[in-house]
Amino acid sequence: MNIYENEFDVADKKYCGVGLGNFDGLHRGHMTLINTLLSECHVHDLHSVIYTFKKHPEHILRKKLFTPLLMTMEHKAKVLEKTGLDSLFLQEFDEEFSRMTPESFIENILCKKLRAKLVVVGFNFRFGYMGKGDTVLLKKMGKKHGFKVIVIPPIKIGVEVVSSTSIRQYIMKGQMEKAFELLGKHFSIPGRVIPGKKIGRTMGFPTANMRPEDYLVMPACGVYITRTLYQEQWYDSVTNVGRCPTVADVDKITLETHMIGFTDELYGEDIEVFFLKKLRNERKFETREDLIRQIKLDIEKVKMYKKHL
Repeated sequence: MNIYENEFDVADKKYCGVGLGNFDGLHRGHMTLINTLLSECHVHDLHSVIYTFKKHPEHILRKKLFTPLLMTMEHKAKVLEKTGLDSLFLQEFDEEFSRMTPESFIENILCKKLRAKLVVVGFNFRFGYMGKGDTVLLKKMGKKHGFKVIVIPPIKIGVEVVSSTSIRQYIMKGQMEKAFELLGKHFSIPGRVIPGKKIGRTMGFPTANMRPEDYLVMPACGVYITRTLYQEQWYDSVTNVGRCPTVADVDKITLETHMIGFTDELYGEDIEVFFLKKLRNERKFETREDLIRQIKLDIEKVKMYKKHL
């Protein structure tokens, strides 16, 4: 998969099929759009492109009031690469770009820059200055400029429409099973292991510590059943999200993951932690021994959970 930023270069012989959106979380709805795009591009011999923003528009327009994201751009690119997509186009979103009219976006970006013959969007897609462009305008302009438009209808799980907003809310409440239903996969946080205070190791439960980006959504504070991916190997694990009030009481939210049966050093290594189920809230224990007993119980619950899968 090619990754382009602001400039786009595809052989002149190829026209493009373009998927538009923010794609935060790459949930079931997004994947339906992407699979439709890939299928249509294959049938019509088009170069498949996802066109999205390098930074979420809200982070530019709303400054500090923006909504936390489900994925980093690096994480999103890794997932998209596995789909077979030809190119990922990352557009820099700034004040000047935000003032582009819907008509100008279609003519200058879709037609001239991307040479689109197919555009695939979600049912609620809006674009251009103040979101004035919608699917009706896109279809109308498609007829004028010679590109086909496919609008993906709402994807529902039961009666609930799949959306990044709903998924975000479930994660922030610690409802990881509900997040899984809408995402179509377990919510995960990839990152690099950083040095900690090594308190877990002294208690017999070494942990891999991560401090995710500030703009990412975080699960509710508590202890979770997780699975951790390291060098293409899976490990059952238990993860604490919070401030470790018994032994550390740090200011910032951290992730501390104990990978069951794993004792090697991981400092500077990349891992990905997948959240399956919340076990309990984070709390302060009276003694270190009380904490150790609870951790042992948590690990047993992880093992029992795996047996019942």
